[in-house]
Amino acid sequence: MHEKFKDGRSIAGKRYLQALQLTKPKMAKGMMARAIRGGINADFLLADAWFGTKPMLRSAEELSLTAIVRMKKSKLKYRITSHKNGNEVIQDLDLKALYKQAVRKKWQKIPGQPYQCKILDVKLNLASLPKKREQWRNVRLLFVRGNAEVEKQETGKHDWAVFLSTDINLDAAKVLEIYALRWAVEVYFKEAKQHLGFLKEQSNHYAAYIASIHLVAIRFCMLISAKQNSGASGFAEARSSLSHNLRDINYAARLWQVFKAIITGALNELKELLGDALTLVLETIEQHINCFFIQALQLDPKTLRLEAQ
Repeated sequence: MHEKFKDGRSIAGKRYLQALQLTKPKMAKGMMARAIRGGINADFLLADAWFGTKPMLRSAEELSLTAIVRMKKSKLKYRITSHKNGNEVIQDLDLKALYKQAVRKKWQKIPGQPYQCKILDVKLNLASLPKKREQWRNVRLLFVRGNAEVEKQETGKHDWAVFLSTDINLDAAKVLEIYALRWAVEVYFKEAKQHLGFLKEQSNHYAAYIASIHLVAIRFCMLISAKQNSGASGFAEARSSLSHNLRDINYAARLWQVFKAIITGALNELKELLGDALTLVLETIEQHINCFFIQALQLDPKTLRLEAQ
């Protein structure tokens, strides 16, 4: 992407210059600000661990957005206050230290979902540099783990993830429900890469990349429009499907318990015929269903262990 623009005053030329001069968090903030000015009303900023940083949290605050982001297990320190022997104890700990001190062996079940969690309300200094004026903010850390191991092995020591919410009043289920909206974005990019020619242009020019991103978005919108016009799915249904992603997963988890009881009852009548295979069949079905629920939020052990590296 080294080719220069003939006219640097063009919008593509200006964007290219910004890409060279600005950091990713600053570019992201600019994009969000333009979206809000363009009439897109938003309440939340959702981001994966790559953007779980102080600059992004500051941007969310400046844009009056509630941030719900996945955090890396880095050296970033959080201030936690506890009481010991009647005395107040204040400590600055990173996520791994917090896990060892306040989370490990203290997991709680999230009702109706195949996850365990632990909530910690802490303070985070959003100042960019140590010598800058401190900007302490109350944040909520949600530690989550899911176990989808084959043959029901115990969850490993790295099989946990952390979500940060700048709204300390959101409970665990609500945080996951809102964050699960990102799943639609993951699906979009997967489909765009596989079927819509995302970044497939044979060019190293910045304008070609920008054009590719927008052309793919137009193709996707045309497909959605065609689907709506054919009566397969209306706009309200599509929007509801996205906004209630985790709620649907939660409902599916409960519904599975009903189906499980029915299937178990039916197979028990064939117990004499199936013998030991009956238990194997039920366990296999259970494992596949649980894997679906875990992967919906990218809480599978493989993802968590790669994240821990």
